[in-house]
Amino acid sequence: MAMTTGLPEDEDGPGNLAEINTTPLIDVMLVLLIMLIITIPVQTHAVKIDLPSGPPPVSTTPPPVVTVVVAADGSIRWNDEALPDHAALEAHLAELTKVATPMELHLQPDAQAPYAQVAEVLAAAQRHGVTKLGIVGSNEPTR
Repeated sequence: MAMTTGLPEDEDGPGNLAEINTTPLIDVMLVLLIMLIITIPVQTHAVKIDLPSGPPPVSTTPPPVVTVVVAADGSIRWNDEALPDHAALEAHLAELTKVATPMELHLQPDAQAPYAQVAEVLAAAQRHGVTKLGIVGSNEPTR
């Protein structure tokens, strides 16, 4: 059943062929696979979400925007007002988070601005809990 023997003899002597008949093994494998598929329970994960009904509320006024520009020389401008140092930036950010209406902070770094200055502005905004931050880039390619 599992081995085939009895090939005709050749000049070298009797030839034996020892091959395993794999058809019953494949049949057993397919039966086991079908049993596995049948016994696995159907996965039904449902996430219940309470969605609001009706149209969304319309925002009549956009939030105020504060623009922080980091120039190529490392200087920082707050809404076109030059800031003398990082303490002034920290003070402006502290005032920004105290306002009742949330404001958007747009960071506009120059393409040649030092990365350390931009990273310091981002870290200061994170320390003061600014949640609405956007980085505005220029459309000009860098050279």
